[in-house]
Amino acid sequence: MMRRHPDWLKVRIGGGENFSKVKNLLRTAKLHTICEEARCPNIAECFGCGTAVFLILGNVCTRDCKYCNVTHGLPSSINENEPRDIAESVKTLGLKYVVVTSVTRDDLPDGGACVFSQTIQEIRQLNPVVRIEVLIPDFKADGTALQCIVDSAPDVINHNIEVVETLFPEIRPQGDYQRSLSVLRTIKTMDKKMKTKSGFMIGLGETKEQILSTIQDLKTAHVDFLTIGQYLQPTKQHADIKKYYTPDEFQEFKNIALSLGFAHVESGPLVRSSYHAQNALQ
Repeated sequence: MMRRHPDWLKVRIGGGENFSKVKNLLRTAKLHTICEEARCPNIAECFGCGTAVFLILGNVCTRDCKYCNVTHGLPSSINENEPRDIAESVKTLGLKYVVVTSVTRDDLPDGGACVFSQTIQEIRQLNPVVRIEVLIPDFKADGTALQCIVDSAPDVINHNIEVVETLFPEIRPQGDYQRSLSVLRTIKTMDKKMKTKSGFMIGLGETKEQILSTIQDLKTAHVDFLTIGQYLQPTKQHADIKKYYTPDEFQEFKNIALSLGFAHVESGPLVRSSYHAQNALQ
């Protein structure tokens, strides 16, 4: 049963010139965004500001996480023009900071790492001063794939832990908490100057102690930037919301994370991994 959201989770419906501009551009270029696929609550704000998080490697994921609204199943073939199309869209929108993410493609030998690399290269060629953040899957912790991403030199590499460890068997059955932590540690081993980022959702039945443990685990993995947001159930078929955390509780988690030494923390009911992403590098 879908629960009624508290007042602090109410957001305005999208509209306006920039919102329409971004929507039309994406449709014309046949591009996908995680904003739309995952039904992000901040889509109106971000599209209204002329920004979007580009979704590469198609819009069908090989994994079936119980919180995610992205379609899962057998993905289609890769669009070879996608990296260039995204670069041109970044230029058209005049973006100064761009986020590129993907569905998980366990069907590909490198998990799609080379397409991330090509996309970064194309964006930089057309937009030399733009800052680039990539939000990557775990690539099954394959070192060659991770090295490919690091060598492409984005400004930030983000890999979300998503939920606390005890929820993985139920909520992320094809994922692995320790594997995700190893991905974040490996990136820092490959390039100690690379800015790393991770985030997770709360409201799925975790305890406060588990939340604090996850924050500590991410700090121990030398993560620089952290995001914490409220889980919102996309449909009745997805995992139930077990608790709504208040803005004050999110502020408490932010204060704790900052005290541990994270360089930047976004923590709030509507926070998602790419929300106000550009602020971390200011």
